[in-house]
Amino acid sequence: MRIDLNQATASQIASEPSPKQVNADNVAASDIASAGDRTTLTSTQQSLNELVSTAMSSPEIRQDRVDSLKQSISDGSYELDPEKIAASMIDEHA
Repeated sequence: MRIDLNQATASQIASEPSPKQVNADNVAASDIASAGDRTTLTSTQQSLNELVSTAMSSPEIRQDRVDSLKQSISDGSYELDPEKIAASMIDEHA
């Protein structure tokens, strides 16, 4: 039924069935239900979540590593390999 909005009455507009609103949640839920897909948390996923949690709560600066490097530099035992440094720089920007 075509409605001319210039001549339509309120009763004609009210009698028209309203379009069904669809949102992404409903579509995704119905698609998943019809396809039979499921998801479950495995121990691997739970372990990963725990690791992420631990990493996010750890300090940004590992003071023990910093102290170790300072000691190596001060006693002269810290050695640099210029070729390895150059290769790493090239690999990073390649």
